[in-house]
Amino acid sequence: MDSIAKTFGKVLKEQRKKKGLSQDALATDSDLDRTYISQLERGKRTPSIETLFKIAQALGVTASSMIRDVEKLGGSRSKSH
Repeated sequence: MDSIAKTFGKVLKEQRKKKGLSQDALATDSDLDRTYISQLERGKRTPSIETLFKIAQALGVTASSMIRDVEKLGGSRSKSH
């Protein structure tokens, strides 16, 4: 099973591409650095809650929908946590 960070990265990249945005455009729209967006998409970093909301707003989706997509792809760990 992929880590949550990697699964989030897949969701982020998919959402970004659906909107037709480059990493640069998403970074600008969410007031983040392009290299940070790249690290998120590769699963090298995980966003804070505040950053998740910034990204979701820039993508025109809700933060909760992004989290749901991560859960659907198996990014959530054991339910006993």
